[in-house]
Amino acid sequence: MIVAEDSVLLREGLVRLLRDAGLTVVGQAGCADTLLRLVAELRPDVALVDIRMPPTHTDEGVRAAARIRDRFPETGVLLLSQYVETGTAVQELSRAPGGFGYLLKDRIADPSELTEGIKRVAAGEPFIDPEIVRRLLGRRRVDGALETLTRREGEVLALMAEGRSNESISRCLRIGGKTVETHVRSIFMKLGMEPDLEHHRRVLAVLAYLQA
Repeated sequence: MIVAEDSVLLREGLVRLLRDAGLTVVGQAGCADTLLRLVAELRPDVALVDIRMPPTHTDEGVRAAARIRDRFPETGVLLLSQYVETGTAVQELSRAPGGFGYLLKDRIADPSELTEGIKRVAAGEPFIDPEIVRRLLGRRRVDGALETLTRREGEVLALMAEGRSNESISRCLRIGGKTVETHVRSIFMKLGMEPDLEHHRRVLAVLAYLQA
């Protein structure tokens, strides 16, 4: 794994946290250029990348992530952000969600949350911080489409947006698989989306809707 974070203190803290969790860190980067060079040289399973990096501290991390995914698709990318930023980060996730994730920095104090995200993107799966999903779902929509969902459908949608399968949703909510399928069909119908059982397309559709 490579850790890309311009704050030396936070970067060293992340490296220690990851190593204590039994993960291998093969490189560190303080800017996007160094990150891209290290990925090309070391071909890590995962790159842990801050969204805002030098020199402008805007979207350098996201742009670097896009280049990594284009040139080295075998490397998963987990973006870190101080705030919920649903612009370029979500656009990039929607483009090809497999092996890509998005985690809030204030959640990295929980090693289990961080390591789950890393393992998911390393396995080629999408990962979205559940807190990001909750905040997005908590915002009122002008068109009112989300307000048509029942409480249970909202819970299912939140878990779908985290990248969970129907089986995983069934376990989380302790409801039957057929019930989950019924909720999923109802959610897509209410949001005006064609249902698609393929895992990544489900996430893409939910993210595209939440971003709109």
